[in-house]
Amino acid sequence: MLVGCETRGESTTRAPMDAAPAEQAAMVATPAAVTPVTPVTPVATPEPAPAVAAASPTTTLDPGRGKDIGMVFESYLSPHQEPDEEENTPKTTPKVFQSTTPSLSRAAREAAGHRGHGQVRFSKDLSRVFIEVNVEGIDPASVNMFHIHCGKPGILGPILVDFSLATDLKSNLADGVFTVEIKNEHIVKTVEHAHGALGAFTMGCVIPSLSLGSVKPTKVSTVAGMLQLALERELYFNLHTTGQTYFGDIRGQIHPVSQP
Repeated sequence: MLVGCETRGESTTRAPMDAAPAEQAAMVATPAAVTPVTPVTPVATPEPAPAVAAASPTTTLDPGRGKDIGMVFESYLSPHQEPDEEENTPKTTPKVFQSTTPSLSRAAREAAGHRGHGQVRFSKDLSRVFIEVNVEGIDPASVNMFHIHCGKPGILGPILVDFSLATDLKSNLADGVFTVEIKNEHIVKTVEHAHGALGAFTMGCVIPSLSLGSVKPTKVSTVAGMLQLALERELYFNLHTTGQTYFGDIRGQIHPVSQP
């Protein structure tokens, strides 16, 4: 009697006892496995890169400005930059470089006001160089040579520019202010003006570098080469007079003033 009765509260989904095991398993309610959901992070869409502005020069390129003044140099000429007194001129010096009038000592020339101030201005394209020298205390009639030499302080170096090949010295100095424009041709003339072994030594400044053009030492022939020597502080003015012909009356090393 008790076997046939159903107990209240039992699940109605229980499989019949006479069902096959596989059917029983299918009939039993099994909760499905729940897969956890991972939150999806939205992918940020990259913004387009800003267009790169075309590079532009800070200043307008103008080849015509090559004629403008570029580097500027100056020199203060005095008797005391001469390396020695005229009375100590070597006995073997050719007559052309010997004094023909009485000489004054460096101290005497300083006391007499022998002095000068020069400026050397190079064009930016190095096609020319403008030179101006204010000379005081020296009679222009006594001037017999005026040069730019290459050399360190205290030595007599070869002549880079012979101003007499570019202008008349006495008339140019008549008012005390010497002005001249030098181009490549004037430097070349100075080199070509050399005669004999002495001239080869005294005229033209050797470039201390090998050249593909010649196996012989090459001499400066351009304003650009002149600038290089000026940057190395190896140029100087030397104004010669009849009383101070060998060493010179007043001399001044050339040094940079500004570099635009």
